[in-house]
Amino acid sequence: MRDAEIVASFLAREEQAIKETELKYGAYCRTLARNILRTPEDAEEIVNDTLLAAWESIPPKNPKNLKTFLGRLVRDKALSRYRALNAAKRGSGSWDLLAELDDCIPSPTGVEDTAIANQLADFISDWLDRLPEEDAALFTRRYWYGESVSDLAEKLGVSPIRVSQRLYDLRKKLKVFLNKKGVVI
Repeated sequence: MRDAEIVASFLAREEQAIKETELKYGAYCRTLARNILRTPEDAEEIVNDTLLAAWESIPPKNPKNLKTFLGRLVRDKALSRYRALNAAKRGSGSWDLLAELDDCIPSPTGVEDTAIANQLADFISDWLDRLPEEDAALFTRRYWYGESVSDLAEKLGVSPIRVSQRLYDLRKKLKVFLNKKGVVI
């Protein structure tokens, strides 16, 4: 079933929408959640929570890109779960992944969080569009999909140190780009 048909099923409140979403995007959602949480059980629970959240939010929302919409829900839920599970023991895994971006992306605070976050997302998308395809893919795979540096190094056929250095250089470039856009870090 095409995405537009799945969204139409959600809008019509047809339970088939959940089944079709699971069929088409279940593996994608599980991979995102597992990259953040590292356990299949937690990932499965996040996928179920995501399907429920999609059911509850469509309507009123009418996503133009269902895959991106679901990915955002999964990431938000998985990161919230990760923070809750690791509140006392910040040390590795996804927390490190988020900490890598601390120097180039500001932490949202205050009433204007949503508007600022949306504008920041637009700036980052614009920046990614300007990068060479390989760099954009590396950045996205690390910071959106949560792939580990060692997995990326293996897939690229280079050392983990090389991947870490490229990611560091990309974060510096992002920080410069955001500063030029007036984003205060």
